[in-house]
Amino acid sequence: MSQNNLMSEWKLREQMCEIGRRVYAKGFAAANDGNISYRLSDDRVLCTPTRVSKGFMKPDDLCIVDMDGKQVAGTRKRSSEILLHLSVMKARADVRSCVHCHPPHATAFAVAHEPIPKCILPEFEVFLGEVAMAKYETPGTQAFADTVLPYVKDTETILLANHGTITYGNDLEDAYFKTEIIDAYCRILLLAKQLGTINYYPDAKAAELIKIKPNLGIPDPRLGLGLENCDLCGNSLFREGYSDFVPEPKAFIPPKLQQPQAAPAPKKESDMDSLVSLITDQVMKAMAANSGRN
Repeated sequence: MSQNNLMSEWKLREQMCEIGRRVYAKGFAAANDGNISYRLSDDRVLCTPTRVSKGFMKPDDLCIVDMDGKQVAGTRKRSSEILLHLSVMKARADVRSCVHCHPPHATAFAVAHEPIPKCILPEFEVFLGEVAMAKYETPGTQAFADTVLPYVKDTETILLANHGTITYGNDLEDAYFKTEIIDAYCRILLLAKQLGTINYYPDAKAAELIKIKPNLGIPDPRLGLGLENCDLCGNSLFREGYSDFVPEPKAFIPPKLQQPQAAPAPKKESDMDSLVSLITDQVMKAMAANSGRN
């Protein structure tokens, strides 16, 4: 390996440690949680070690694995969840970096199996778009790594049911920023829900935002669906044909999916209410008559 390549890899190691510090400082990974990766070449991936806090890593702590997950360099043992990152990279040749952690607000949605709602915040629509949710499997296993495969080509932000998130992109910062965006959006949603009202903008406005994305170099699978007639604010893109795991909205239901509320039935007075009303009328009449005599 040339001196320039060695320097380039060292800078990547330093940057990965910096991203780890951001993840830890943001509260996205408690203790030793989370893992980060970067594709160095077609068959080599730099990754974080197991059982080391992301906030206190040093460049020498990092590991290198091949595309099957076998460790080929590093004194510390590689993260057991590198298989998840490799599943993404094998399916997406354009992806160079992945960040997996447990941002609390986004993870709350993953624990509740609540799909991420759309047509609420323009910045989220432009910079992330639709977010998928993968079914639960035991972390660290190949079965867990495979849960993202139905969605990986059509999104770069995936919630992992009962676990956390994985975000990915063309460099370390790009992958990390998607984690920041999804957690900030989920935090806003939860705060707005406490105020009691979630206001949605219509499909036509969502289509306008999606049409902006090509000029920013941001892909979106909905661009090829004919936006004028799409259900952009209602059902998720990641429903039929993606997976047998289809979370249904319970807390954040778009207006078009809400059932119209039936008019409340007129209250019927109970026998006791009728008796009280009758006695009250009689007492009032008697008081009025007595007052007239005086």
